[in-house]
This record gives sequence, structure tokens and C-alpha cells, in this order.
Amino acid sequence: MRFKDIGIRNRSVAGALVALTALISATPAFAQTAPAAEAKPAAKETGDDSGDIVVTARKREESLLDTPIALSAFSGESLKSLNATNLADVGKYVPNLNISRYGVGNTAQASVFIRAIGLQDHLITTDPGVGVYLDGVYLGRQLGSNLSLTNIERIEVLRGPQGTLYGRNTLGGAVNIITRKPGSDEGAELTAQVGTRGRVNGNFYADTRLSPTLAVSFGGSYERRAGVGDAVNIAAPSARIGEQNDASGRAAAYWTPSDAFSLLASVDFVRARDGQSPYKVDIYDPAAAGFTQATQVRPDDSGTDVPGLETTSLDLFGASLTGEYKLSDQFTAKLLGSYRQTKYTGGLSDTDNISRQSVFPEVGSAEQASVELQVNAELGRFNAVGGLYYFYEDGSNASSPAYFFGGRSDYFIKQRTDSYAVYANGSFDVTDALSIGAGVRYSKDDKRATANFQGSFPGPVTRNASYDAVTAQGNVTYKIARDINVYGTIQLGYQPGSYTPRPFGGPASFNASPKTTATNYEIGFKGKILPNWTVLLSAFTTDYKDRGLPYSFINAAGFNTVIISANARARGIEAESTVTFGGFRLKGSIGYLDSKITRVNSLPPAFFPTGGTPVAGAPTALSPDVTGAVAGSYTYKLGSGAAITGQVDYSYRSEQFGQPVARATELIAPRSLVGFNLKYENAARDLSVSIYGSNIFNKVYDQGRLDQGGFVGVVVSNDRNEFGLRFTKKFGK
Repeated sequence: MRFKDIGIRNRSVAGALVALTALISATPAFAQTAPAAEAKPAAKETGDDSGDIVVTARKREESLLDTPIALSAFSGESLKSLNATNLADVGKYVPNLNISRYGVGNTAQASVFIRAIGLQDHLITTDPGVGVYLDGVYLGRQLGSNLSLTNIERIEVLRGPQGTLYGRNTLGGAVNIITRKPGSDEGAELTAQVGTRGRVNGNFYADTRLSPTLAVSFGGSYERRAGVGDAVNIAAPSARIGEQNDASGRAAAYWTPSDAFSLLASVDFVRARDGQSPYKVDIYDPAAAGFTQATQVRPDDSGTDVPGLETTSLDLFGASLTGEYKLSDQFTAKLLGSYRQTKYTGGLSDTDNISRQSVFPEVGSAEQASVELQVNAELGRFNAVGGLYYFYEDGSNASSPAYFFGGRSDYFIKQRTDSYAVYANGSFDVTDALSIGAGVRYSKDDKRATANFQGSFPGPVTRNASYDAVTAQGNVTYKIARDINVYGTIQLGYQPGSYTPRPFGGPASFNASPKTTATNYEIGFKGKILPNWTVLLSAFTTDYKDRGLPYSFINAAGFNTVIISANARARGIEAESTVTFGGFRLKGSIGYLDSKITRVNSLPPAFFPTGGTPVAGAPTALSPDVTGAVAGSYTYKLGSGAAITGQVDYSYRSEQFGQPVARATELIAPRSLVGFNLKYENAARDLSVSIYGSNIFNKVYDQGRLDQGGFVGVVVSNDRNEFGLRFTKKFGK
């Protein structure tokens, strides 16, 4: 194990491996029956997995079992039963997926890591390693990606590089969030939720046809929860630490004037006024090999005296328009255009006290636009998709007034990105059992960044960088029997370089890192062993060249974050399974991951770290060796036709490091979370009442740890134990 490097014995990982491996013979792929292809009526969600699971991971509808990609899928009903209200909750149940709420103290942040690839920073000059897509639109920023999961049709989590179909910044994988399309589920739905910790949630969804060719839908959500701590040194704080106060909405229209043409338009917004994420500071005592708290406040309280740091905000607006035209029985063209805007406030007091030694209030904004032209072809045994893609983003981050050990440490940084791509991907059924596929993509990215760091720069410094890459993939799928497939695939991934996020080392340290490329080799098995038992298995090894690793430290000028170029390797296995018998249902997943740096290629100029640097053999950040989950449920049908379903779920993440160094101060302890859901549903299936509990043992765990030279900043979990009641009523369905 990794921790031998620092003399720490990992007792929990070994125990978890034994326990979770025993579950795999009867544990789940978190996949529910998704709506069937458009040619068929949309299926109602019944919880029955006997039919094919339809996904769009390859930008066309196909069975999950036929898709040569390691993939997990969730229906909206499955998310409700797991008490998953946002994207971070989904991260608890997918193998080798880890989502951290790390960055700027804002709970809207979701740092998504798949197979050790992700990014814990949020500044505009850094790009995430996992792509998050909302109805096909790429979300360029991690802030705002922790979306509320209301009115969701399904979520697909693709693991491994997706550089051919999805392009840049999908080195680890991609997350597809698909909302319900107007006209697919006519009627209305109202959900109300109350619970402990001041929980009050409410959301609605309405879907109706205004004419035979025009359908519209409207949805809205409000979520509120009390905080877990207080800003004790701020007079009349405007929010408690960890408080949640979020509103969101979405409207869509679907016009189908003919069998050949359709137009889908949507707008959405998010408005969040939350408290700062729980944060604390540890002082490491080498003699005692342990930690003492640096401040006198409770761990969930904030010790800062800077007004405004106790609150965070997010304002997000998005609009998209998708036109689809059937050119012939074989060819379909699709044009997707989108615009999104994000604004936020946040910040942290790194020392969590009134000394103002390291205080960084922050504001940021980003706007993006994209357009994609896509053509699909179905030519008998041959299926293909190709397209052209353009993406534009312009954003900035600023911190003022910022303080660093008695002096001002203000900064401003902005970046514009223009990305272009052309791609093609296809598959051919050689026989009824054998299918082969291949794809290629050319990507080009131009970046222009400007930075001004007080005390470090004589004035604003502007840099330009251009990157391009050819990525490709090839796969072979063989059908052993009906609904049983094996596959092998080779995937290439690409990510453009990033500028130094916090270059307090001076202008010489404000440079762009090299592009990262990835090569993934994977084999897998997907099948129904029995009509009531589905198993998904995958094994992979991935090599990364010039992977950009963010590394933070302090020097005399300020709090630095630089990008270290390193080669790395990740390899592992993943298993998911679902088994049903009678009214019982057991589903779960397990993943094992071995990820480490194999070579450090370069250190940035003016690099003055404290406490060591990443070296060959060191682990990568926020990458637990073992991830696992299991959920068991039983449905009891009453004589009236009503039903009662009880479910208990468990999620596990093993030890990991906050930065790419095997250092005791960066070590994040393992965590286990347990929840339950007890639901009554009437015979008409239009009324349900649930009693729920999430994180019932109130596990408080670290989301991230960052050694800053003598003190360790710790972002603490905010998903505390909660118990409550959920009521759902459907009308006209």
C-alpha cells in the first residue's frame, strides 16, 4: 500500500477489501431501466431491470450491455431512493469515483475525480480532468457543477479517457446529466421534504402539450438547511457555517412540426446564498505523530474576523437550443448551441483566526458559449457519428482585500479560451456476435491569460499558449450469448496545459504547463448471468504523459499554487452487480485503484516549497485505493395494490492524500456512510411518502487537506446526519 512510504499502516483498506469483495457476487450496478429509444413510448420507472438499459454514452441510443465503455447509470427514481440530492451524492456510489467539495469555501464546488484524474482547484486558469455535461452541454467550471438533481431522467458516469467523442478535459471520464424531455411524461409532480437540521425542500415539475406538435415543461426547486457552526468573531454574521439556501429552475419547450424535424429549447438558473463550507486548521506535532487544533473555536465554527467570509454565493444561468433533422432513413443531423454564465463569491481564512495571516476573499465569473454540429448514420451493420465543435470561455478570479502575514496579497487573474474540434466515430457488426469500432478527433485550443499579483508582479503579465492533439479509440466487442458481452478497448485522452493558478513566485512562475495525454487499455465483461442477476466488470491500466499536478505551498510572497509536470500511471479493477429475488433487491459496486507518479518531468521556476515535493512513487491526490457501495431493499406489496419498500445503503472510501505527496499531514482518513429510505406508495403509484435518513451515524470526515508549512488547512464534510419525511404527489399521469 501507499502508506508504507510514511510508516502508516492501513488497517481499514484490507478489511474493506475482504468485506466488499464478498458482496460482489450479489451487488449492484447502479443502473436502472432508462427510457427506451424515441421510436418507442417512454417507459415508466418501475424499478424493473429485466429490460435493456438504454444509454447515450456514444452519442446514440444503445443498450448499456452493448457499450464497450466502463459505465454506471442512475435513473431519477434510483437517485431518490439513495437520498442523492446533488452530484456530490452520486460520487458515493460509483466505483473509482471520488467527489470532493474542495475549493474557495463554496458548497457549489464539485471536484470530480475518476480513476485518480480530476482537479481540486477552481481558478479560471485550471481545467477539470473530468467533463460534466448537462443535456449535452459541457460545463466548463467546477463551481456550479454540483447541480441539484431534480427532474432528472438519468445520469451516466463514463470512466476512462473520452477524448474521441467528448474531447478535451475528459482524461478521467465524463458525467452526463440528462433531464426529462417535454412531452415524455405528461402531468405534474410535487415533492415536499422536511427534516432535522432545519431541512426544508420543495420542488415541482409540470409537463404538458400545448398542441400535438408542441410540448413544454417547467421545474423548480428550493432547498434549505441550517448550518453546523458559527462565525464567532464576526458581528451579526449573515449566514451560519454550512448553511444551505438554494433555488433553481428550468423551463423547456419541444417542438416537432414533422416526423423529420424537432427543436428543443431550454433555460435554467441557480441562485445559492450559502454559508461557508466547514473548515479547520490542524497543527502537526511530529513528536506526538498527531495533530492539535490551531484555533480555540469549535471545529465547525469559523475563527476569522473578516466580514463576508462566512457567506458564499452562486448565480448561474444557462440556455441551449438543439435542432434535429432527419435527412433520410439513414442520416440525421443535429445542431446544438448553448450559452452559460457563472458568478460566485467565496473565500477562506487559511489560519482560521483573527490574525489575518492568510485571508483570501474571492469573487469570480465565467461565461461560455458552444456550438456543435453532429451527423449520425445508421447503415445496416454500420453506425457512425461525426461532428464539428467550437467552445468559447472567458472568465476571471479576483481576491481583494487579501492578507498574507501582515501584508496585502491581492490578486487578479483572467483567461480566454477558444477550442475547436472535428471528430468521427463508428462501429461495424462483423457478425451477429462480433463488433469492432474506431474513432478519431482533432482538437485545437488557444488560451490567453493575464495575471496581476500584488507584491509579486511589477504589473499585469499576459501570456498566450496554443495546444493541439489527435486522439483516437478502438474497440472490439464479442457477444458470448444473449445479453452477455466481453470487450476490449484502447482510448486516448488529451488535456491542454494550464497556467500557474497562484504565481506568487513572480512573473517567471506564471507559465503554461505542457499538454497532458493519456493512453488507456481496458477489458470488460457485461452481462446477465441469470435473468435476475447482472454483472459489470472492467480492468484497466492508463499511462499519463506530462500530467499537470497542482501543488500548493507558501513562500515569503504568498500562497502559491503551481502546476508540476509529471508522468503517472493508474491501474485498477471495477465491479458492479444487481441481483433480485422475490421482493428483495441487492445492488453494489467495488473499485480498486493503484495510482502513482512514475516520473517528475519539471518543476516550475521560482519553486520554493516547504515540506517536500512530489517525487516518483508518490500517490496522486484525492485518489482512494478502495471505493465501494452496497444497497439492499425489500418491497412488500399490500393487498390493496399499494407497496412498502425499505432500503439501506452503505458507501465507503479508503485513505487518500490531499496533495500528490506521501506525507502524514496530507493523509485523509477513510470514511463510511450509512443511509436508509422507507417508502409507502399507493396502488395508483401517484402518491408516495418516505421516511429517510442520510449519514445516520453522523460521520464527519475530511474533504481535503493541504499542508501550508506548519499548519494544515482542512475542508470538512458538510453532509451531516439528517432524518426526515419526503412526500411526492403526481397529477394527471
